[in-house]
Amino acid sequence: MSELEYAPLRRSSIVPASGSTTTPAVLAPAPYSRCEIGYGGATWREYVALTKPRIISLLLLTTVAAMFVAAHGWPGTDLLAATIIGGYLAAGGANTINMLMDRDIDARMVRTAQRPLVTQVISVRKAVLFAFGQAVAAFGMLWAFANLLTACLAMVGLLYYVGIYTAWLKRRSPQNIVIGGAAGAVPPLVGWAAVRGDLEPMAWVMFAVVFLWTPVHFWSLAMLIKDDYARVGVPMLPVVNGDRSTAMQIVFYAVLTIAATLIPLALSEASALYGAAALALDVVLVARTARVVRICDRAAARSLFKYSLAFLALLFLALAIDRSAIASDGRSPDVEVQTSATTSEDR
Repeated sequence: MSELEYAPLRRSSIVPASGSTTTPAVLAPAPYSRCEIGYGGATWREYVALTKPRIISLLLLTTVAAMFVAAHGWPGTDLLAATIIGGYLAAGGANTINMLMDRDIDARMVRTAQRPLVTQVISVRKAVLFAFGQAVAAFGMLWAFANLLTACLAMVGLLYYVGIYTAWLKRRSPQNIVIGGAAGAVPPLVGWAAVRGDLEPMAWVMFAVVFLWTPVHFWSLAMLIKDDYARVGVPMLPVVNGDRSTAMQIVFYAVLTIAATLIPLALSEASALYGAAALALDVVLVARTARVVRICDRAAARSLFKYSLAFLALLFLALAIDRSAIASDGRSPDVEVQTSATTSEDR
């Protein structure tokens, strides 16, 4: 049986934080003999589930917002549609590979026990082909309708998520989500490059916001499901260092996130409209983060986790609206927008 068909769970040296009642355990995975064949009868819903659509929806929102910011308004229907579809396929391919590599631990976690590769509705072979097909289609579509830089950035995000986060860091380091989280910050770069064909400072500002926001978002979730991670030996920060230490790390990254949200104002790339929205969102983030530090329980972590989703979505929406409003007032410089009419020589 090949390594792809059978991915044994690595042994872990995780030691639970002092005072923790959770005992991490690394269980020997069961062979995937039935999964190699697959039960059959999978519908389109199971294949969509492999792509993790709920996660992708937020990634695509940052992509689309970056396109509006780069274009100072509407980026063009064809380009917008192609970038959304291509971005979904790239992220979907990455998530499918993630499920392939993590199916041994997914089977032992309550949250993931019903995923298609765990229930064996979809075979390993079909999932591999599905992932490869998505990646190829994403690259081709983004290159054809946007430009080569956009297509390459999407593949960088895919490879980083699969190689750096899933294969290397996830089961080895409690800082996995900090380093590996850069993959989730690539979509704004994809959106910007699709419109401009380059990466200007504002594109990297949006990358930084998502990158610094990720630990706040994910560690609040990890505090809720740390028992699952401990059971399979994944060294998420709450499992290794405990909730109190995790809460302090969340504060650190929340402060950095707030600082990053103010950079567009410092660069004169946004107006008071965005500033007011960012300030309001930042104030609530401070309050939710402070509650996690003060109370440090599941309710506080859940509140921060849910708010972090709204925070990122509303922040990027505010930035997109602000830049579009500036353009409509005639205060923006001319912007050269890449379109589907770009010739092969231009690429």
